[in-house]
Amino acid sequence: MTKLTCFKAYDIRGRLGEELNEDIAWRIGRAYGEYLKPKTIVLGGDVRLTSEALKLALAKGLQDAGVDVLDIGMSGTEEIYFATFHLGVDGGIEVTASHNPMDYNGMKLVREGARPISGDTGLRDVQRLAEAGDFPPVNEAARGSYRQISLRNAYIGHLLGYISVNNLTPLKLVFNAGNGAAGPVIDAIEARLKALGASVEFIKIHNTPDGTFPNGIPNPLLPECRDDTRKAVIEHGADMGIAFDGDFDRCFLFDEKGQFIEGYYIVGLLAEAFLEKHPGAK
Repeated sequence: MTKLTCFKAYDIRGRLGEELNEDIAWRIGRAYGEYLKPKTIVLGGDVRLTSEALKLALAKGLQDAGVDVLDIGMSGTEEIYFATFHLGVDGGIEVTASHNPMDYNGMKLVREGARPISGDTGLRDVQRLAEAGDFPPVNEAARGSYRQISLRNAYIGHLLGYISVNNLTPLKLVFNAGNGAAGPVIDAIEARLKALGASVEFIKIHNTPDGTFPNGIPNPLLPECRDDTRKAVIEHGADMGIAFDGDFDRCFLFDEKGQFIEGYYIVGLLAEAFLEKHPGAK
């Protein structure tokens, strides 16, 4: 039995080569398939240079376990959550190391309904099977299929369903994708809003996906990673700035003066907005 140290409390994350490689990704795919026995799952990956190879090895492991794989391509974690729920499939996996250093990669796993798989909800069981590696022989007749699909338009429609486009006042917004997976989604939102006649101007920086992260690992939690967004807000006289991490499961906001807004203030603002829509809700 091989101890796999890439299994953490809530996800899979490890140093490339020694802790996570294509063989380990295959074993994780087999283990996920043997444990959950899903019929179909969705896969995606961030912009890291190793994500595509790890994703394909993961897909092979899943297929060898009899699972049909739908690959949505380069994507953020939120797109995997959406795809899992939207398609009504049995689970999803995003290959990503989020804001970790360049020599890391990892995976985030969910089951049906986009419910997270963490240490106490199945991740330890997947780890146990992957470490043991005692898988039944591959049944070629029952091997799963592999298909590439796109859900980007449906995802954008879902996002815009949270707002009333006709009620938008003129806005100038700075978006910093950090050269991560958010760039194409930002482009698609901009195009959809323009088509709907919304008066929203997008100022985009570091928007091109680039797995070498030429402007640094996108982690706006670190003060040293906020300067570009702050400067862009001030330079363009924007109403606010929005910066994303690599797999855009988190965003960070800046006010019209380029000042970083701490997360606890955002929670308060969101709570107030939701309570206005749903009085008395908890």
